Amino acid sequence: MEAQGQPVVMACENETDYVTVFRAGGNSTLYPKNGVDKAVVHGDRSALNPAQEGTKVALQYVFGAIAPGETVTIRLRLRAALHAQEPAFGQGFDQVLGARRQEADRFYRRVLPPETSLDDAHVARRAFAGLLWGKQVYRCTVREWLDGDPAQPKPPSQRLADEPGGRNTSWAHLELADVISMPDDWEYPWFAAWDLAFHCVTLAHVDPAMAKDQLLLLCREWAQHPNGQMPAYEWSFSDVNPPVHAWAAWQVYVIDGCRDRAFLGQMLSKLLLNMGWWVNHKDEHGSDLFEGGFLGMDNISVFDRSRELPAGTRLEQSDATSWVAFAFLSMLRMSWELARHDRAWSELPTTFLERFLAIAEATEDFGSAGIELWDEADGFFYDVLVMKDGRAEPVRVRSLVGLIPLLAVMLSPTWVHRELPDFVVRRRWLEQHQPELLARRLLVHGDEVNEGTLCLVEPERYARLLAHMLDENQFLSPHGVRSLSAAYRQTTSVDVAGIPLSVQYAPGESNSGLFGGNSNWRGPVWMPVNVLLVDALRVYGEGAGRQISVELPTGSGRRVDLRTVADDLTERLLSLFRPAGPTGRRPSQPADHPDDPAWNVHPTFSEYFHGDSGVGLGASHQTGWTALVAHLICSRKQGDAV
Repeated sequence: MEAQGQPVVMACENETDYVTVFRAGGNSTLYPKNGVDKAVVHGDRSALNPAQEGTKVALQYVFGAIAPGETVTIRLRLRAALHAQEPAFGQGFDQVLGARRQEADRFYRRVLPPETSLDDAHVARRAFAGLLWGKQVYRCTVREWLDGDPAQPKPPSQRLADEPGGRNTSWAHLELADVISMPDDWEYPWFAAWDLAFHCVTLAHVDPAMAKDQLLLLCREWAQHPNGQMPAYEWSFSDVNPPVHAWAAWQVYVIDGCRDRAFLGQMLSKLLLNMGWWVNHKDEHGSDLFEGGFLGMDNISVFDRSRELPAGTRLEQSDATSWVAFAFLSMLRMSWELARHDRAWSELPTTFLERFLAIAEATEDFGSAGIELWDEADGFFYDVLVMKDGRAEPVRVRSLVGLIPLLAVMLSPTWVHRELPDFVVRRRWLEQHQPELLARRLLVHGDEVNEGTLCLVEPERYARLLAHMLDENQFLSPHGVRSLSAAYRQTTSVDVAGIPLSVQYAPGESNSGLFGGNSNWRGPVWMPVNVLLVDALRVYGEGAGRQISVELPTGSGRRVDLRTVADDLTERLLSLFRPAGPTGRRPSQPADHPDDPAWNVHPTFSEYFHGDSGVGLGASHQTGWTALVAHLICSRKQGDAV
């Protein structure tokens, strides 16, 4: 390492200061790892090695006041000793930097569509950079954590209590020492299962090998539970995240050129275990309707969906059921692709089709209660609370919970009929013995490319749902689809089983105490679900929804097709990051960022966005799944949804 100027070299060892941290024991070195902190923050240089040697080294530069707009540059260089005779920061240094810039420009010219504007290219490159920067070595051995480190005080007894009293006690097999894409490497330096799936879709545009490795990692035997569940995140591996990984795997496969069938097969074989876990654990009553708790959308309902309900009652969830249907359709598409090239996979497509059809049928009517997830009067899907006596009542809150059914849609390529005889035979049996079921869920509209559309929501209901989603007084914001209808701007009482509960649209930070008050799904725009909606609109519009026209926005009198709706929603999402107004401030800039050209040139990628203004909220330095904006920009070169 060579450093320009005369920085102060601060060296210590990368070993814990047990005396300071635990107030007990002795240190294994005179120069523990917090030596730099002590020197810089507290002015105590006693823990720095005066010989300037150690396994942890920092360089300290001190500058005076830096005027607004002024730049200070620090130049560092790593190079082999054989080149040491050349000046470290002369012409060679500038040539290396220049060459790397040119290489990066050439690379991104191939990644981004040719028609991409300079502003959008800038946003996409920053999003990719943030996501790539967020890779981090993640080490976690649950068994060691439960037992405690022999060199440290013993862990508290409650750590070993059975769940839910303890934490992760049923995950003793989990042992990770892998490079993982984090939501960000500062505030959220841990993986989250469904976040990671969205990371991979964006990563596939620039590093498909990394994207595939990340998806496979969650399914490896040292991560995935033996019962098939995927680990959610470190504070509770047993929490339930939406099963978006089949969709992500298919997206990565297509973005990578539809060539790595080995990856597709590896993913599908492990996803079979995962979906077995869903069927066995989250459909406890065998109704083909699913539960799952908050499913990543923490406080979106009027009560905490992850807490136990009174004995004998259960909540059949619109989103959980639709997520599972969505996953089975994605797995059906994967299995078609594999069976096309290897008959060993030929029986799985029928399994996934029949699972999807069973779930679709259950959404119509489950048992003697006679209450559907679909509410015909409201034209919306709701969670349904089933009582001990068999009565069932919908939880009438209009949120993303009721829009998730839109995601379960897939096109059936014409080659399926020609090239998969085993599947065709089974489908013909269904056509003969259950014609009404298949007719409602496989909407035939033959053309040269696609034979039909499999969907959870038929066209008439689809249009009614979109009337809510595209209503600016409900879900449609200037910058995407809100997580909760803005019709609840005033506190609204919702009757659930005779109990009045309240809900209020909160476009910014949460005003709800649920989940500690740090959950924000009652109004803000979240990028991942919006991207899924865009993808589903394009698929439906290419198939069964070709003849559908809807008002955009609702009540405007302007009727458009679904492709136009998808394009419009994409533009709203991209507008979050585009410079606007005389100063070029981006709507997504956090409120505490000054409106100044020096700030405005740098887009930030927040966790979520204000439901009315688009202002970035949560961690503004987090790229994470918000990097999907780069996927939206890159997908334009493919024309339609992948």
